[in-house]
Amino acid sequence: MIGVGTQDSLGLAESFVQSTGTTFTMLWDPTFESWRQLGISGQPAGMLLDRNGTILTSWRGGIPQSRVLEAIGAA
Repeated sequence: MIGVGTQDSLGLAESFVQSTGTTFTMLWDPTFESWRQLGISGQPAGMLLDRNGTILTSWRGGIPQSRVLEAIGAA
């Protein structure tokens, strides 16, 4: 899992990661280009990609466990 922060500032993003105990890798993109390229229009949002970078499924809101498991099974 990789998180991509784009909003507010890097300092606020670092504080968020520290205060929430986030353990996965977080990247910082102050340009929003990553969101534009991935079609993300707001947060929270997520997507599951295969090893080739193909999007298997995407969502807005919390992680939909059944949808993710279904996409993994179909891959």
